[in-house]
Amino acid sequence: MTSRVSRRIAAITESATLAVDAKAKALKAAGRPVIGFGAGEPDFPTPEYIVEAAIAACADPRWHRYTPAGGLPDLKEAVAVKTLRDSGLAVRASQVLVTNGGKQALYNAFATLLDPGDEVLLPAPYWTTYPESIRLAGGTPVDVLTDETSGYRATVDQLEAARTDRTKVLVFVSPSNPTGAVYTPAEVKAIGEWAVDKGLWVVTDEIYEHLVYGDAEFSSMPVLVPALLDRCVVVNGVAKTYAMTGWRVGWMIGPDDVVKAATNLQSHATSNVANVSQVAALAAVSGDLAAVAQMRTAFDRRRVLMTGLLDAIPGVTCPLPEGAFYVYPSVKPLIGRSLRGTTIESSAHLAGLILDQAEVAVVPGEAFGTPGYLRLSYATSDADITEGVSRMAALLAEAG
Repeated sequence: MTSRVSRRIAAITESATLAVDAKAKALKAAGRPVIGFGAGEPDFPTPEYIVEAAIAACADPRWHRYTPAGGLPDLKEAVAVKTLRDSGLAVRASQVLVTNGGKQALYNAFATLLDPGDEVLLPAPYWTTYPESIRLAGGTPVDVLTDETSGYRATVDQLEAARTDRTKVLVFVSPSNPTGAVYTPAEVKAIGEWAVDKGLWVVTDEIYEHLVYGDAEFSSMPVLVPALLDRCVVVNGVAKTYAMTGWRVGWMIGPDDVVKAATNLQSHATSNVANVSQVAALAAVSGDLAAVAQMRTAFDRRRVLMTGLLDAIPGVTCPLPEGAFYVYPSVKPLIGRSLRGTTIESSAHLAGLILDQAEVAVVPGEAFGTPGYLRLSYATSDADITEGVSRMAALLAEAG
């Protein structure tokens, strides 16, 4: 029987992180005391001055109409100014496309750059959306596996070993979702210079640029490697820095011809991002970074708390993340053990058991291309971190 859904769309898997979050919220709504470590979003409210800008925009008739598909001119200019301020990258407003969150920026970038058969180097563990966006654009993701022994950072030698004559793009993410890994400036520069030497494009996701801890340092690849500028697309947005995940405003920055082509695509796909959200984003990027400084202090404390609690569980090894707001512990020693009458078959199976038996929602490593791990977000309260991981520890103590 012929499928009613196209092969292209049928091949897409549901976002694992959103699926786990939805299940956790459904169980909570049913009265179960579930603690969710699944969703990647700050637990802080959007700063009040941003909300006030949106409220004012709602009452202004000029925002009740279509606006340019590529974004409000004032917002594009403000994004250019903010980018220079925060990362040192000088761009023009014409190089900015405002999108419906970072996900649309990524899809636009891959759809604009890739032809069928083009390969994309994708260091793993990777965020669940990257490979799906690449495949939708006709490209082929090529996993470059990393693990905790390298701090979840890919090397130039690994990237070169994975490169073929069909390789066109490298996806680069630092700080990383799901691992919290942060590449050193020297590593970023070396990878950027390698990409230039091999004639590759780089799509670099800088959404977690302000969430780095300890001695870790955020570095923007096109700043360290100016020769890459003409073959680099930078993806970013307001979601993580300003606790605005639900407002759906992101952007891509790139060469004029690529941004113009991506804008044409967006003009047919969605037209402009909601004007109220764009006005809110304008207030966000035009303001200071006080709100993210407060969040970063809380996240820093929570990453240490969660890492320590997880690392104390037998069979769990949890490196201390340097950025973002996730931990990515290995649970490989637990696979194959018995737990409450069942054999743990995989990290995906274990995540299901933890949700059912301990009422704690985590995301399995299978979602990020590396089975044998779990991702937990510490963008939640200290109390929930302590309670949730304690429940996990009590359950996993029974594994034998």
